[in-house]
Amino acid sequence: MPPAKPSLDLLRSLTDEHVLRALTEVRQLTRAELAARTGLSKPTVSDSVRRLCEAGLLVDTGERTTGRGRVGSYYGLAEDVGDALVVGVAPEGIVAERVDAHGDVTATATVGIPRPARAAQVVEALTAAVEAVQDGTSRRRPRLAVVSAADPVDRASGRLVHLRDSPFLIGELAPSEVLARFVDGPVSVDNDVNWAARAERDAAAGDPDLDDFVHLHLGEGLGCAVVSDGAVRRGHAGLAGEVAHVLVAGPGERAMPLIEVFDVLRLRRPSSTAIDVPVLLAAVRGDGPGVADVTTALARAVCGVLAAAVALSDPALVVLGGAWGIEPAVLDAVTAEFARLPRHVPVRAARLTDAPSLTGARTHALHELRTVITTAAPGRDSRSDA
Repeated sequence: MPPAKPSLDLLRSLTDEHVLRALTEVRQLTRAELAARTGLSKPTVSDSVRRLCEAGLLVDTGERTTGRGRVGSYYGLAEDVGDALVVGVAPEGIVAERVDAHGDVTATATVGIPRPARAAQVVEALTAAVEAVQDGTSRRRPRLAVVSAADPVDRASGRLVHLRDSPFLIGELAPSEVLARFVDGPVSVDNDVNWAARAERDAAAGDPDLDDFVHLHLGEGLGCAVVSDGAVRRGHAGLAGEVAHVLVAGPGERAMPLIEVFDVLRLRRPSSTAIDVPVLLAAVRGDGPGVADVTTALARAVCGVLAAAVALSDPALVVLGGAWGIEPAVLDAVTAEFARLPRHVPVRAARLTDAPSLTGARTHALHELRTVITTAAPGRDSRSDA
């Protein structure tokens, strides 16, 4: 029995997706350029452009080709195909962005939060940041939102989870509930280290080592992301990589949770479990008395976490990120100490250091937004898949 042939509607839908995808990657194209870019025939592209214009997804930009030959019209995405909201929740404050289908940030706002921050204060700042990037003309709502949070995130509910000794005490905040009235579609939430790991992976596309690696964040807070087969592994509850309570060898070779090492070394912020990064960096730089002792103690503690990560996840590479994870003195000490352990892998500093968590969240938001737009076939509600 011969295989069933795809229906005409399915073929048209696939064609429309190809055309829409091309116009998310390039702001405007003629029908001839669309045909060349998609590999479709010119008549097929012309029919698709007509359908998409009638559906309100494409518009004639009004620009025309110049030079010899037939004049061509340029087409682009309609303004109301929608955009995405990207939010970063961190101790430094709340960052909100609007990102269009071309990946451009069209609006951004930052609102500070106090230390320590409580849930009500974070909700107020989050609301203010999102309101600041609202479209003041049409009041269009984003089609979806992606949130990066400097706290553990429950995988099922998207709520932030309060764990003992977490430095950012913002309670069980639910970003999806706060953002529901601002967004038409889903709200995706994950912790900042997972987003940073995804951004590191995306920045080095094609590097096979980044299909299986561990990203250890060493900053004011501590966190770890495990990437296996190219995907971040979040664990049953979404709490994989919460390494603060991993038992390591602390100063004096005493076994203690990782977070307590910084208390013993007097490297915490006053009245907080947050690591005092400026004090730590001063303690490992230079050649003064005690520098070697502090650096060695930190390296041994970090390598205790790395030994556990290698034993359990078998990565090809360890990437150190965060404000003091990329410090050369720390990186060199960790690399040397780790090499002495029975099982070890190469260690390097993160290559993406400029807002990696927000970059990872923004990339995911763009991918999801383009998927929503390109699957909005004519004849359907263009927002029904959001």
